[in-house]
This record gives sequence, structure tokens and C-alpha cells, in this order.
Amino acid sequence: MATDQPADSENGSHAEVFDTTHWSVVLRAGESDSPEAAAALASLCRAYWYPLYAYVRRQGHDFADAQDLTQEFFARLLERKDLRLADRKRGRFRTFLLTSIKHFLINEWNKATRQKRGGGCTLISLDAEKTETRFRAEPADDRTPDKAFERRWAMVVLDRVLDQLRTEFATAGQTPVFESLKTSLTGEESECSYAEIGRRLGMTEGNLKVTVHRLRRRYRELLRKEIALTVADPGNIDEEIRELIAALSN
Repeated sequence: MATDQPADSENGSHAEVFDTTHWSVVLRAGESDSPEAAAALASLCRAYWYPLYAYVRRQGHDFADAQDLTQEFFARLLERKDLRLADRKRGRFRTFLLTSIKHFLINEWNKATRQKRGGGCTLISLDAEKTETRFRAEPADDRTPDKAFERRWAMVVLDRVLDQLRTEFATAGQTPVFESLKTSLTGEESECSYAEIGRRLGMTEGNLKVTVHRLRRRYRELLRKEIALTVADPGNIDEEIRELIAALSN
């Protein structure tokens, strides 16, 4: 393959990965006024808000109420009043959010306060119409709301990893390579053989197979880094990967 293809990154140690892990930053800071923790929490919320919105909709709330509820939930979360719910020893952002939204919907929402939502703090920006369109476009799902949340979470994780990988290839001027080979990552069946794809890209079948191997390796690296952002302990990465794969399979 051409020398300007995305380079393979070196696998860092757990300590190197977790020095900048967002959820671990939030948990280490606890309920202090750490600007790093606040920024980390806001970044995670922006990345993973959709599974929460869809969960609220699945609880029977209409579009308008779901928008209000999700915004209010994030407003309170960004004030970090609910971090006491997080298990600092086994904390996972996914589990924390699901536990927190359940607590919020059952015990803390009062419609009379809707006009005062946000309390003056920064809210996560939601494109309400786009969000609802996305929700309505999803196929019928007979899973429980909890299982549906886990599946949507897993899909967001994989989408974010694919977007990162796509950007790397685009930066290297290799977008056609990525678009031709991405099915090798998602499990979709390609209509073309490696030989056919190689001819289209001007590569030998052998070089193409090497590229696929490197693509998959980089995908695994980025997947682990993405999941590392959402768990508090590096020992939880492999278990979280297994649970997300199971959520997609069920």
C-alpha cells in the first residue's frame, strides 16, 4: 500500500491510556469544582446523549417531554450533583447513566419546574427534530428499554470508532480504500472479492489483505481507546467489549 496510509499506532500502557480517560477524570475529581472533570463529563455527555434520549422515549414520553427531560437530566448531571451514584471502584459511564436516568425519571422530575429547567448551567446541545427523526427511523424493537439502551450505546461506540478511522484514512488521502474495506469491520458481506477490490484500487490481492489486517488492528486499537474513555478501571475494558458485542447480538 502507498506510504501515506494511516500509520499503525503503538499500543500504550494502561497507565498512559488512563491518564486522560474522561470518566476516570470525573470519578477522581468526585464532586469538586475541577474544570478538567467538568470538561470531561460534558464531552462524554455530548458523545453519548442519544441512547439516553431514546430511553426516555421508550418510557412512554412524547417528543416534547422527552426533549425537556433529557435536557434537564443533562443540566443536573453537568452540575454533578448525582456523581454520588457512581461506583468509584467499578464505575462505567454506561451503567452510571442508565442508573441515573432511572433515578431521575422516577424521583426527581417535577413538571411544574419545567420552565426553570437547566438552572442556568450549560446544557448539551440537542438537535430536537433530527433526534426525533433518528428515533422514528429505527425499526420496531421488542427489547426492554434497558436492553435497547445497551444496544444503542454499543452502536454509538462503534459509529464513533468508524468515524475516527474514516477520518484517519481521509487525512492520508485513502478514503476509497476505507470505503471499499469497511465491510470487513462491520461484518457485512462484500459483493466483491479481494481480487476485484484490489483491481479497482490498483492494489494486488496480497497487498489488499495486508491492508485489511492493518485496518482491523487499528480498528481494535481505536475501539479499546474509545471504551477506555467510559470505564474507570482498565481491567474493565475487555469485559465491556464483550458486553457491547452481546448487546449487538441479542
